[in-house]
Amino acid sequence: MRSPIPDYLTQVLDQCGTDRSGELAAYIPELADADPERFALALATVDGTVYAVGDDEVEFSIQSISKPFAYALALARHGLDAVLAKVGVEPSGDAFNELSLEIGTGRPFNPMINAGALTVHALIDDETVLRGFSAFAGRELEVDEAVFTSELETADRNRAIAFMLRSHGIVEADAQQVVEGYTRQCSVLVTVRDLALMAATLANGGVQPVTGQRVVPDEVTRQVMAVMATCGMYDAAGDWFTSVGIPAKSGVAGGLIGALPGQAGLATFSPRLDRHGNSVRGVQVFERLSRDMGMHLMEVPPPARSLVRGRTELPGGQPGHGWTYELQGSVNFVGMERVLRYLADEPPTESTVVLDLTRVNEVRDIGRRMLLEAVRRLVLDGHAVTLIDPEGMLEAFPDDHADGDLDVGDGVEVPVLRRR
Repeated sequence: MRSPIPDYLTQVLDQCGTDRSGELAAYIPELADADPERFALALATVDGTVYAVGDDEVEFSIQSISKPFAYALALARHGLDAVLAKVGVEPSGDAFNELSLEIGTGRPFNPMINAGALTVHALIDDETVLRGFSAFAGRELEVDEAVFTSELETADRNRAIAFMLRSHGIVEADAQQVVEGYTRQCSVLVTVRDLALMAATLANGGVQPVTGQRVVPDEVTRQVMAVMATCGMYDAAGDWFTSVGIPAKSGVAGGLIGALPGQAGLATFSPRLDRHGNSVRGVQVFERLSRDMGMHLMEVPPPARSLVRGRTELPGGQPGHGWTYELQGSVNFVGMERVLRYLADEPPTESTVVLDLTRVNEVRDIGRRMLLEAVRRLVLDGHAVTLIDPEGMLEAFPDDHADGDLDVGDGVEVPVLRRR
């Protein structure tokens, strides 16, 4: 069977492609010559499948879509506190190229506007950018030298911002060199396939879905996507998040990305821009996908199933000798809260307790800690507890010892079986 997803994406592209409003980014000569009819859409899942339709092999410059990825690289290199000392995370409400800084601190408001992006670039270097962007995309990327030269010739406003940042001590490097490096960063060539996979790497907690390479730590991607959600669409960020609800970033070459945590990366390409500098047809596509596919982050999911799938009597023993509690789904805070409540309301009366994680597909750190505390208390209450963990879910945490026995605290160790 052929998947219907490409057909659906093509249908979205056809329906949104009739809108020819908006203008090219005429203030950059190379972008002013772009073909305004180019239109492409790509979706990359966090397990590495890419669906792409339209002009999906056409390369264009990444422009401001580079900002969240450069921010991620700076965070990975310097840490959150050091980067926050240089650039804030508050929405500015201003245009992307506004010459404004926070009163008192002198910091740019956030890393998604040009002042913040110049500051972020000053914390890394050209080699780190190109190597890091290539790792996000899963292939070697290159700089479009023609776009770089064209854009640098018209970069007077960015020069003014860079000198302003230097005068406040936010940027210590040579202002001209920072502008050149940032302009080169914006001139990296990508396709919508590349952008979808780059966004999917953010959505996948920093692990590139195709190569399996960890590009940045997962706590970095949380920070980046949070800033994208509040600041990524500039002075239209509020309207964007209420109507679309996907952390996103646009670029004046016509690209637009969205990262849906734990699910997918999305990218569109259409060069005509609205007054905010965002792709007209790209915005329409995202609105359509969010509505059709329930992708809004604030979409209320159905209540989670109980983490306890069932309780069965242990085979081969006398009736009442012990019970197996079969868990399912995600061992997170909400799921484990229900398990703890279940065990408190109906405590085991027999000596042997088995907790079976065979049907568990995810163990989060808070869920793991709650699970270990439940096991510890059951042992202290006099129960012989065994964990069944065939997929080695608990081995993902280095402070545990799940290869035989598991340390649950207070010197209490319980056996962990890889088979039922």
